[in-house]
Amino acid sequence: MVIMTCYRIVLIYLIFAIICVKTEEETVQKMTKAERRSLREESRRMFYHAYNAYMDNAYPADELMPLSCKGRWRGVTPSRGDMDDVLGNFSLTLVDSLDTLAVMGDFSEFSRAIKLVIHDVTFDHDIIVSVFETNIRVIGGLLSAHVLAMALKTEVPALQWYNGELLAKAENLGKRLLPAFNTSTGIPHGKVNLRHGVRWMTESRETCTACAGTMILEMAALSRLTGNPIFEQKAHKAMDGLWKIRHRTSDLMGTVINIHSGDWVRRDSGVGAGIDSYYEYCLKAYILLGDEKYLARFIRHYNAVMKYISRGPIMLAVHMHRPHLQSRNFMDALLAFWPGLQVLLGDVKPAVETHEMLYQVMQRHTFIPEAFTSDFQVHWGQHPLRPEFLESTYFLHRATGDDHYLQVGKTVLKALQQYTRVPCGYAAVNDVRTRIHEDRMDSFVLAETFKYLFMLFGEDKDLPIKLEDYVLTTEAHFLPLWLATDGKNSTLNIRVDDEDDDKYRKTCPNTATLDSEKVRRPMRQMLGSSAARPPARLLPLNDPRQVHALSDMGISVLTLPDGRVQLLYTTNTAKSAKDAAEGLTFMREMSKWNSLSEMENGVIAAGVKFNEKIYPAGPGLFGKEITGNERYMSTAVYVIPNDACSQIENSHDIAGKIAIATRGQCTFAQKVRNIQETNAQLVIILDNVKDSSHESTALFAMSGDGKNDIRIPAVFLFSKEGNALIEALNNDPEQFIVIGEFKSMKQEFENTCEDKDLEPVQDKESFDHLKKVLSQLVAQFELTLSSDDQKCEEPTDAYLTSKQGENVCKIASNDGD
Repeated sequence: MVIMTCYRIVLIYLIFAIICVKTEEETVQKMTKAERRSLREESRRMFYHAYNAYMDNAYPADELMPLSCKGRWRGVTPSRGDMDDVLGNFSLTLVDSLDTLAVMGDFSEFSRAIKLVIHDVTFDHDIIVSVFETNIRVIGGLLSAHVLAMALKTEVPALQWYNGELLAKAENLGKRLLPAFNTSTGIPHGKVNLRHGVRWMTESRETCTACAGTMILEMAALSRLTGNPIFEQKAHKAMDGLWKIRHRTSDLMGTVINIHSGDWVRRDSGVGAGIDSYYEYCLKAYILLGDEKYLARFIRHYNAVMKYISRGPIMLAVHMHRPHLQSRNFMDALLAFWPGLQVLLGDVKPAVETHEMLYQVMQRHTFIPEAFTSDFQVHWGQHPLRPEFLESTYFLHRATGDDHYLQVGKTVLKALQQYTRVPCGYAAVNDVRTRIHEDRMDSFVLAETFKYLFMLFGEDKDLPIKLEDYVLTTEAHFLPLWLATDGKNSTLNIRVDDEDDDKYRKTCPNTATLDSEKVRRPMRQMLGSSAARPPARLLPLNDPRQVHALSDMGISVLTLPDGRVQLLYTTNTAKSAKDAAEGLTFMREMSKWNSLSEMENGVIAAGVKFNEKIYPAGPGLFGKEITGNERYMSTAVYVIPNDACSQIENSHDIAGKIAIATRGQCTFAQKVRNIQETNAQLVIILDNVKDSSHESTALFAMSGDGKNDIRIPAVFLFSKEGNALIEALNNDPEQFIVIGEFKSMKQEFENTCEDKDLEPVQDKESFDHLKKVLSQLVAQFELTLSSDDQKCEEPTDAYLTSKQGENVCKIASNDGD
């Protein structure tokens, strides 16, 4: 009770401090028409710098390599693995960017480019391509250019020659994709051979949810434009197949599916990579086709996402079958499309909040990294010039009319110009921390990134078409709304089950009473509005640069004799009132993240048993999941080399046994991938951070690298528990080790009782255990308040103390080292 009372006092003082510390309200600078026109023209010049570099140095190759200043060809330039599945030697970048030329009003080049595609592009190649990418980029690009050319030809002399040739090419390609849909579930293969279909494709068992669920717009448009219903029928069947395998309790979807059985291979459920455009196409299928079945489905999914995945502005993936548990502690850049989708639904307030969170991430790192943690640290540092954040910025500006989003677009534009422009186009960023370039310029840079910039700064009168007459696909291609009345829907309506779903039926964004600045301001106070503010739990806290930045916010860093680091926050020593508010936000973040439990982090601990004791271990977000009463039992062998970052030299000793490796040098997933070639039963990875322990540091789940080729399970032991294992093996090399789910093993071997229906046993032993737990909590996180007279009359000072390094372990990037 004393401890709880103290925490309540702390909370009261923190709330009082939030009220007392004044913040400088952001004043959104009104953008003049002249500046907006200037930015529009600059975005136009950016497009042509990239487009001309591609046409002059790469065409008819699929992509431009901007550092090499030459084209990227499938089967000619060095392979990048699965990344090259988007390539088909069909002039991808030109096809994908055709409609951008039309949007910018360059009808002479639009006409010339169409002629080049008609004369030069063929799809009769013995090449395996991604069905998803080929659909959204190539079929979508062909259809969009066809629709715009037909709409403009009566008014534009340069287009009057056009007679539907692009539609014929789209139909030809669509037929080459059809064999992918010949599965028992209707869920298509992830890949197809453009010449031979799916014959001889031995490794085509799995696909992602987005890959299977992002076909309906293009395929339905292709059917309704050509009069051939087969494309739309196949796409509807795929969407029906996905709907049937949703989790019936949570209404969430996983990310990877076995196309033959319909079983889930990966059950992570978020709104980012692997699932993003499935949700997008559920809503847009209703908008384009008028089929209310898709609206009903989307609302079910949307309510589930907002209930389980959305945590204010933060969007963290969960287990679809256990939606109250997070499946990872990082977000990926692809979720940036979500606020734009919320605008289409009419739910603008949470869209503003999540967009503001993403803007803070961008300000901290100049670009939004491919993946970032909940405290905005880099998880994966790449930035391939993705368009999703600009997409949401564009839709929010149209919905709110707020010039803030013009300023956001200007920030993105200037960053692209300063850090990614090279003599031969625009180069992807290999790591946002170093801003080193990558020899890569994806087709979506021309098809989406520069298109959204141009449309953001342009006005409706600058565009040759009425935007409200079209739906933008996930690749920003234009499909006309009149398709809804052109042909009958091939699906049946379904009843909306949830009573509250009706509030979203047939609604358009209504922003008459929304002041987006009033939504952003508290978000900025919560997240921290200064890009220079060090995020909570940045390591090391005693770095001179961080100490200086913290000092400006009124925070002093003291190292105690026992190795703990103490943060002293005093408002009157801050550089300014705004910096003091930033300091308070920093301290609150420290408090929040240090107080998170393992369950809140979504980590389901594994257990490692030896010497009759069970030690908790972190699971992996890759490989086989350790669940229930499943047990792995064997002796253990150290791998050579011990970091397992290269081929294992003693593989003959490891087969069928538990392999032990050490952390460092490469990712967790790569270690396990190398070890599984030895036919090991399971992998234990030992921490290389001295004196780390689960008693002082929250368990984390080891992150994967986006591939799904790992079959064996892996667990992570901190140094203290790892040393105990090493000692046990030194004493007895034939020590038998048992590994399973920690909670299940505790019940089996220690007879613990988890039955909620039983009455608690209130005896001395129970209270001793409670005291031990509380003492551990206090050791992990110690927060007190004081003033000069120690009477706490004014909430001017706050202390936060933790062991050096502890405060970074719960949500820091743990993908390897």
